[in-house]
Amino acid sequence: MPVESVPNAKTRASSEYSRRIDRVIDYLRENLHRPVKLGELAHVACFSEFHFHRIFGAVSGETLNNFTNRLRLEKAARLLRYSEQSLTDIALDCGFSSSATFSRAFRSGYDTSPSQFRKSGEIKKSKICKELFPEEEYGLPMSTEEKRAAFPARLIDIPERQVAYIRVTNAFELDRVLAALKTVIEWAKSQDIFSQGILFGMTVDDPHVTPKHLYRYEVCLASSFPFECMEGMSKLKMPAMRYAVIKVSGDIHKVATAWDYLYRDWLINSVHEPEHAPALEIFLDKENATDWSHFELELCLPVRKLAEMRSLNSGSRKSGMIEIKDNKRATA
Repeated sequence: MPVESVPNAKTRASSEYSRRIDRVIDYLRENLHRPVKLGELAHVACFSEFHFHRIFGAVSGETLNNFTNRLRLEKAARLLRYSEQSLTDIALDCGFSSSATFSRAFRSGYDTSPSQFRKSGEIKKSKICKELFPEEEYGLPMSTEEKRAAFPARLIDIPERQVAYIRVTNAFELDRVLAALKTVIEWAKSQDIFSQGILFGMTVDDPHVTPKHLYRYEVCLASSFPFECMEGMSKLKMPAMRYAVIKVSGDIHKVATAWDYLYRDWLINSVHEPEHAPALEIFLDKENATDWSHFELELCLPVRKLAEMRSLNSGSRKSGMIEIKDNKRATA
């Protein structure tokens, strides 16, 4: 059987992502009358909850929240124009908890009230259509080609490992994360495992979805040598896994841009999908890990072959070798 070419495989993978997100969009349209949870949509798409929000934005060009809100308001506008339903009935039919909540959302989106729109049938200024996918707060203005050149991605296999970690809640308060980093570094040095250990951060929540005061970030150290956790620290076993990795050197803006490229450009055009596991940020300059004016990081996204690609490529091998940790090799 001839081996499928890489461009064709990538085209099929991109189409698979589009089909899955189309299923989500269809599902949302059919369920605008009720709240729909993130896990429910991730299940429809057959994607991990950890990464679904970013994938949706990468494929659709809108954040999930913006897209859902836009669909609800567009449905409401149609009902206002073409039906005799009351504002309260329209609000409930479109998934809003009350007519007051609906009115606020409508005015925020269209700069007019539902009752005014019903009378005039005109929307003179749509805030929703002004910018569907605004730039991330920290992102750099780089083209896809510039990002591809700056952030070449590779695949690595990381073996099973024992990990000590401190879980930080309300992690948008950076002082809390930095304090945990300092504690882990000092502890690892006292255990004589710092020099050979892997120091990394792990995002267990989606910053686009989780309220800031509940957002969790885990400061971790993986070691192949035995260790004893100190008070306030926990231990877990992380399974062996393959990661798509980008190396980044720079400030927080460059790190955010690299993450954006990894999800929005590399992932959805690859033959991979995310594993149901958190992404990692490995600190390469461990001694200066608490200096957040400059980062030396490896950004690691856990991946596996798309289900369709796994069935197409079973029993076949591609040429082209990919770097694997511990001097091992694997095919792309």
